[in-house]
Amino acid sequence: MEYIKDIHIGKIIFTRWKEMAIPMERTCNFLRHTENEIEQMFENKTLDSGVLLRWSKLLEYDFFRLYTHHLILYAPQSSSLPLKSNPERKNIKTALPQFRKNVYTKEVIDYLLKLIDKKEKTPAEIISEYRIPKTTLYKWINKYKKTEKR
Repeated sequence: MEYIKDIHIGKIIFTRWKEMAIPMERTCNFLRHTENEIEQMFENKTLDSGVLLRWSKLLEYDFFRLYTHHLILYAPQSSSLPLKSNPERKNIKTALPQFRKNVYTKEVIDYLLKLIDKKEKTPAEIISEYRIPKTTLYKWINKYKKTEKR
């Protein structure tokens, strides 16, 4: 999960592309790019979202989820952002869909619990660094410790 902290999407795509053993000709045709452009994409740290969507379809892997995991682990929750500079920001209406920040995937939960198990981080450090609510973290610890003992 360390690759989620500093995402180099080109390297990740290259790894998946090699695993899938998709011929370069098929890749070029699907993405509508030349071989040189494809090889350049493997070197790029970031890619256009439309291109990333096509890679996700070709390689049958949701590369956007890497960024979602990054946001869950490393971005501050909206309630903790300072509102002093613009108090009206709390009441802003938006036409965009609203997503719940507190939906953690099994991979994220496993990663955080592994940090505790390996004593790389304490529960207090995880609560502070990743802004996981204390009750949520301890519920995970109790739930998944019981599951492992079965």
